[in-house]
Amino acid sequence: MSTLHVLSHSPFGDDRLSSCLRVIGTADALLLCGDAVYALQSGTVPFTALQSRQLQLFVLTEDAQARAQQIPDWAEAIDYPAFVELSIHHDKVNSWL
Repeated sequence: MSTLHVLSHSPFGDDRLSSCLRVIGTADALLLCGDAVYALQSGTVPFTALQSRQLQLFVLTEDAQARAQQIPDWAEAIDYPAFVELSIHHDKVNSWL
């Protein structure tokens, strides 16, 4: 079984990202949306944590653009229809509220 983990909160305000990274499985995927895209700020602890992991990382393009965040080449930029497809593809969706 695979899970799509969805993060929408800034990694600089709480520990949702680090908690997610502790439990994410090898078949799972992570989607950054909303303020969670701030984790893509190069040189930060969240960026390094994501970069060092071998995980399927997806980023909502619209949210990254709205926050002027570059999407690194090791992450996949997606739109809302692709988000729906990811949700269907995985057995479960876990939103880190």
